[in-house]
Amino acid sequence: MAEQPERKSANNGSRNERPKGSKLLYIIYGILMIGIAYALFGGGGTPQKQAINWERLQGILERHDYETITVINQEVAEVRIRRKAALSDTAAYADILGKPTLGGGPRPIGFYTYNIGSFDHFDRELSVVEAKTGEHISYKIETRSNALREILVWFGPLLIFFLFFWLMSAWSRRQMGGEGGGFGGLFGMGKSTVKQYDATKQNNITFKDVAGLAGAKEEVMEVVDFLKNPKHYTDLGGKIPKGVLLVGPPGTGKTLLAKAVAGEAGVPFFSMSGSDFVEMFVGVGASRVRGLFEEAKKKSPCIVFIDEIDAVGRARGRGGFAGGNDERENTLNQLLTEMDGFSSTTNVIVLAATNRADVLDKALMRAGRFDRQIYVELPDLEERKAIFAVHMKNLKINSNPESEGYVDKEFLAKQTPGFSGADIANVCNEAALCAARKNKKQIEKQDFLDAVDRIVGGLEKRTKVLTDQEKHTIAYHESGHASVSWLLQWANPLVKVTIVPRGKALGAAWYLPEERQITTYEQMFDEMVSLMAGRASEEIVYGKISTGALNDIERATKMAQALVTYYGMSPEIGNISFYDSTGQSEYAFSKPFSEKTAETIDREVRRMVEEAYAKAKELLLSHREQLDQLASQLYEKEVLFREDLERIYGPRPWDTPADAEEPVAQTEVSTSNSEEA
Repeated sequence: MAEQPERKSANNGSRNERPKGSKLLYIIYGILMIGIAYALFGGGGTPQKQAINWERLQGILERHDYETITVINQEVAEVRIRRKAALSDTAAYADILGKPTLGGGPRPIGFYTYNIGSFDHFDRELSVVEAKTGEHISYKIETRSNALREILVWFGPLLIFFLFFWLMSAWSRRQMGGEGGGFGGLFGMGKSTVKQYDATKQNNITFKDVAGLAGAKEEVMEVVDFLKNPKHYTDLGGKIPKGVLLVGPPGTGKTLLAKAVAGEAGVPFFSMSGSDFVEMFVGVGASRVRGLFEEAKKKSPCIVFIDEIDAVGRARGRGGFAGGNDERENTLNQLLTEMDGFSSTTNVIVLAATNRADVLDKALMRAGRFDRQIYVELPDLEERKAIFAVHMKNLKINSNPESEGYVDKEFLAKQTPGFSGADIANVCNEAALCAARKNKKQIEKQDFLDAVDRIVGGLEKRTKVLTDQEKHTIAYHESGHASVSWLLQWANPLVKVTIVPRGKALGAAWYLPEERQITTYEQMFDEMVSLMAGRASEEIVYGKISTGALNDIERATKMAQALVTYYGMSPEIGNISFYDSTGQSEYAFSKPFSEKTAETIDREVRRMVEEAYAKAKELLLSHREQLDQLASQLYEKEVLFREDLERIYGPRPWDTPADAEEPVAQTEVSTSNSEEA
């Protein structure tokens, strides 16, 4: 049988390796145990010492109960009591009588101490007692030195300094996972706090555990192939990219994908957050970068993963006036230097993840560093279906297709456009909690729909008190949104509308937006009309407007500003975009357009919003009877669904038969809230 190699822990040390400094700990523990044993079993023989005043000392001297009197350093008189006198009057001398020893020995007799103050005064007091008793009182004078006190005076500060550093060293070793010994842990503060995962044990995640991300997985497969077969590439003279940057919105699975790459390749995986590099101490971040890459080279082939790299990789010169001495910039400079030090045969690949690639330093993105970017987008319909399947593995769901509560993954995937993988995981968890609150034995379809409603719209607040007038106003406001979105071709069709308060919103409407890759002016304008329909409905019915449309007009205004300044869809401005994809405009002190252009932009934004408002009023006035009917039903039932709107307005002529038959009765996807001002 082949000899098995010794297993090492993640910090490159044996599990059974005794940390340095443990012998000193054992000595200290031994001394403490001896002291405790002596206090428990031998403490009875310790003599007692008690301070007394002159009245009590005078009585002892007059009775001649003392054995010796010793004046120490002309400050304190130490009075020894005769054993016979102490044992004959135990009540008077109980404070200096020790407990009998366990071995049956005699009870120890302690002594009294008297602070004499002035030696001449003490001598005169003794003369008075001598004249009264007629007996001579003798005493000895001694000069004593306290060795412990002198040691503490001279070596106390040094001892405290040593103890402080020893404790800090122990704490630092613990923080570093047991690495280093003695003072190495303390002065090893700059060591990397990287976490290493064993591909065969701790990091057993592979591509089969990552649902969706088909395009991203296809791109990173080249990284896996290089780690498995590096010679296949180097023989042809090719060079594999040293750094791969995963870019995408939060929750899309960038970290999970990086772990899957390491698990698929079967190599060590070093994980560290970008914020772990930056410390308040100067030079610590750069030292940790060096330590990280030194460990990675020792374990090659391997993968180094830096999560949220924008914490350390932000473009230099931004966010302050610290200049080149800024600690974060020093850390970034060291990272750039280390990545240049990799050769094509090192077999160390650096993966990094961020959702803010626009703020990264350009030197970090050049060829030879993070020269390859992989975009991890939000999942599409099929990918969401696969993600639901992954997160439902450990859930007890209703899997009977013939039952009313059957959980259909495809149905849920259609109802969650724009959801990331983390959002879908949250939906599955919230659905399980909803079913548990209702004491169900399995999770049903309605539980998932309630979970989506709660995540997107918030928890229902039926305890919030609304007046009858407020309730009518909210009903007409939400009916205006629902009516116009149903009547316009490019507006998002209604799924559910409610006047039950949720979170800050007094009412909410849920729509099912179409998943588009590009959007036209007509589509965005119809959405603006739908947003302005709530306020338009209030003005038509009551002749006045309220603050409930705050969220609506805010979104409509931002949409109009984007049409004019970003997408070049204004005939007055023309095909010009003031959007800065590099993010440099965030730190600019002036606008990229003139004052005259700014006035034109304001005029165009106002025109678009007012045109959308006018069209919403026109549609509602031409369908006033249906608006009143919808608002009345919404006031009574508080919640209406797609089929209720279809009974009033008829089917939408633009919907396909599949859309009309799709049971999307209780799905919450995107919200249009009327909030309190």
